[in-house]
Amino acid sequence: MNDAASNTASATLSEQAPAIGFVSLGCPKALVDSERLITELKARGYRIAPGYESADLVVVNTCGFIDAAIDESLTAIGEALEHNGRVLVTGCLGAQPERIRARHPQVLGVTGPSTPELLLASIDAHLPRPHEPCSALVPPHGLRLTPPHYAYLKISEGCNNRCSFCIIPSLRGRLRSRPLDEVMHEAEALVAAGVRELLVISQDTSAYGSDLRYRAVSWQGHTHATRFIELARALGTLGVWVRLHYVYPYPHVDQAVELMQEPGVLPYLDIPFQHASPEVLKRMRRPAHAEDTLRRIHSWRRLHPQLALRSTFIVGFPGETEQEFEQLLAWLDEAQLDRVGCFQYSAVEGAAANTIAAPVPEEIKQERHRRFMQKAAAISRARLRQRVGQRCRVLVDEVRRGVAQARSYGEAPDIDGVVRISAAAGVRPGDFHEVEIIAADTYDLRARLVPAATRA
Repeated sequence: MNDAASNTASATLSEQAPAIGFVSLGCPKALVDSERLITELKARGYRIAPGYESADLVVVNTCGFIDAAIDESLTAIGEALEHNGRVLVTGCLGAQPERIRARHPQVLGVTGPSTPELLLASIDAHLPRPHEPCSALVPPHGLRLTPPHYAYLKISEGCNNRCSFCIIPSLRGRLRSRPLDEVMHEAEALVAAGVRELLVISQDTSAYGSDLRYRAVSWQGHTHATRFIELARALGTLGVWVRLHYVYPYPHVDQAVELMQEPGVLPYLDIPFQHASPEVLKRMRRPAHAEDTLRRIHSWRRLHPQLALRSTFIVGFPGETEQEFEQLLAWLDEAQLDRVGCFQYSAVEGAAANTIAAPVPEEIKQERHRRFMQKAAAISRARLRQRVGQRCRVLVDEVRRGVAQARSYGEAPDIDGVVRISAAAGVRPGDFHEVEIIAADTYDLRARLVPAATRA
């Protein structure tokens, strides 16, 4: 068969293969699960449909962490049923199948998180697996849902913490770290495919490797312990940006800040502090709740003044008093975090926090959220203004009508602000550029390209 005939035959087989639509909701960890499932489905010969109408079956990967996420997931399932009718549900909300079936009894099947083999078996049952494809359909780095220039790198599953507001351990199980060599092989494949930024994610990045007793493995001819700091150091040698997320403030995080003084690991830490009142943190059963976090933050910034810190907080936690909330505001004033998110406490079904203390009335939660965000916005505005006049390296995410949207070391995709560059002719997504910051608003920066002739 000549090349033209071979290509035609391959195209015909591909078009005849059953097609699966995929809806992915929730956090980056769920997105990585979706990417792995899509990669496996493609390897099995299925097509991935671009929309409901062209799909033979739709998979909805759900989130089930808080009520708003559950509502979004149930709505997405309903939309998929309306537009397609053949729907399988998986992900965190899948751990509560009765809740899904109560609203959508017509779904074909429900599987929980961290059970890809059950989902694949369900897909095989409802949409039989096609014959083995005639040619390789899956690249070595797998299929991803993020833009080509950045990727999430999940280093572990599950969590050993027992925070009273969280049901993740009951949904995803205890901590299960991936050996360091396995993580590094995936990272190398991603970099070889053109990824310029690796975003390290897990439920508790600081605890990475503790379940494996920091097992020693071989990578690049050297022995490495499966440990948080050694993984960060190894990733920093790949020649791309490395951004650390979900880092609990254990003492060994100090070593990561030291590492950020060298190229590779960005001076950026995503640390979910959640609150500042010692009593609230105790009721939350937060790990490292006894740490003097302000002292740690000040020491980190002395070590690396450029360090960008982001965090998330909960207001209106059961029993939270006005005095405890005021402690949080005072802490925020002192900590001067660069990027902050805030949630009103949501009584997640099955969470121990629901019975710890009396719930805070909704109107008080809303009022505290407003006051918190006003404080956080003022801090963000002031800190971004300090960057005006500085030069920095940015990674371009997209370009529209001559304006580029990019990020520097201080901005993670989707959750932080952006750097907007006017007069961006010739700039392409995935490019690195040096820019000068020329203006700032509450959350975003504006910049101009630095001509090559004037670069240091």
